[in-house]
Amino acid sequence: MNRIKIFDSEYRFMNIVWSHSPISSTELVRLANEELGWKKSTTYTVIRRLCERGAIKNENATVTALVSREEVMRSETEEHIDKIYDGSLKLFFTSFLQKEKLSPDEIEELKKIIEQHGKES
Repeated sequence: MNRIKIFDSEYRFMNIVWSHSPISSTELVRLANEELGWKKSTTYTVIRRLCERGAIKNENATVTALVSREEVMRSETEEHIDKIYDGSLKLFFTSFLQKEKLSPDEIEELKKIIEQHGKES
């Protein structure tokens, strides 16, 4: 999967797009104003930038998401792990678990996720 960088304010905007896609650009401007306090010009600038990066398309004044929320979350997580933990999931989990206390149920759930992932690989 190609990584598509979505910045914080763009992510809030994308939440609107994901919830309403496909959506007319006019309606998107209205929602961005209501939910984010953005002016029309700001919304169109963000639409243009996200189109250039392949996150959305704006065709015939209709905006459609080209990437899912899950794809963006996965990409952001991979980028964070690569940047902070040198790509090591083991180091990420070790660091995370030093601070977080998991319940026995959470531990079992994580074990099942890891086992399932091992079967799929």
